Amino acid sequence: MTDLPLDLVRTLLAVVDEGTFDAAAAALHVTPSAVSQRVKALEQRTGRVLLLRTKPVRPTESGEIVVRFARQLARLEHDTRAELGMSDAGEPTRVAVAVNADSLATWFLPALTRVPAEPPLRFELHREDETRTAELLREGLVMAAVTSSPDPVPGCSMRVLGTMRYTAAATPDFVARHLDGPLRQTLPDAPVVTFDRADDLQDAFVRRLRRGTRGASTVRHAVPTSEGFLGAVAAGLGWGMVPELHAGELLRTGRLVPLAPRRPLDVPLYWQQWKLDSPALAAVADAVTEAAAAALRPGPRRRDAPDDVA
Repeated sequence: MTDLPLDLVRTLLAVVDEGTFDAAAAALHVTPSAVSQRVKALEQRTGRVLLLRTKPVRPTESGEIVVRFARQLARLEHDTRAELGMSDAGEPTRVAVAVNADSLATWFLPALTRVPAEPPLRFELHREDETRTAELLREGLVMAAVTSSPDPVPGCSMRVLGTMRYTAAATPDFVARHLDGPLRQTLPDAPVVTFDRADDLQDAFVRRLRRGTRGASTVRHAVPTSEGFLGAVAAGLGWGMVPELHAGELLRTGRLVPLAPRRPLDVPLYWQQWKLDSPALAAVADAVTEAAAAALRPGPRRRDAPDDVA
């Protein structure tokens, strides 16, 4: 991509970030016609359609590659200017990271406190399901991600962080009311708490329990925060897969009881980041890896290691 004019690449990034050609023109202090001509010139050079002309505009798959390149270029330019003493004194470096909600609610924020104070950083966290955080990295929206995918995004490196264990749990009263019988028969019809529509942990647990294709109950309460999810299960609204890091005290005191203690669900977590010689990214990666090693269970040793323990 060395033959791509940088002004064209930066213009494409501005259009994606601003959402429209007019807004990008205002941000770049040029005319909308100039923005349109630059994007068309870049598409001609690549031989690909890079933008879907919707409102707001969206990058195509090829466009995402160029956008990711543009963001990496901006990161390198910032680091270079800082090393040369050309940046504003004390100007913080932006580090955008995608992280899943349960990590964010437990071990991830303490990890950021381990990052050295110099040079100053400002974090921009994007909360997303661990199965989808890699998509934000692929689209160039973030520089790094905590993800459940062991397959590195093109242009990114990967480290094993560890494993987050989940346990099917409910209140004693809920068990008495809804699970009076073999778990394989009663659990699929019992009210269940999910994080959102994309949350498959509860369905995956029921499918493994029954060795079938049917998931959890259609009586589903969606609570899209980690604290709210745990609170809903603890209130008896339904059963759910609770992370041991977050629910340990409730399980130890008996406010929640494990439904199948010998059948936890383990989700491996990985750290993926841009392959850049960036001091900021390196510092964050080291701090996150160190904190994860202390908080999480050991991760898979092989790429094909199972993601659950029966």
